[in-house]
Amino acid sequence: MNRHGFVRRRPFYALWWGLLIVLFGWVWQERVALWAFPDIISAYTAKEYCSCRYVMANDAEYCHGYVKQWLPVSGFTDDAASRRVTVSGMGRSNSAVWVGERQGCRLSP
Repeated sequence: MNRHGFVRRRPFYALWWGLLIVLFGWVWQERVALWAFPDIISAYTAKEYCSCRYVMANDAEYCHGYVKQWLPVSGFTDDAASRRVTVSGMGRSNSAVWVGERQGCRLSP
């Protein structure tokens, strides 16, 4: 009986398994950053829109185009009376509020 190793018999499967193990190792190393990623999308959008709209005094349509990202947001609320912007995306929600002329906008906790 002629026995060869798994790699010699099935090189593509061996390469696939090797890449899968490397990918799993990378995901494990970056798990904290990957866990924070969904929160970053809505926080960035809320803060940048608030700055564009209330600090730079641009119109709403321009600011929507300015903060548009590849990943869409699921909810967007611009309360002009209180100058608060709330954005929901990827299961997370963040708000930014205009603090003042010198301070600009700040993310709400």
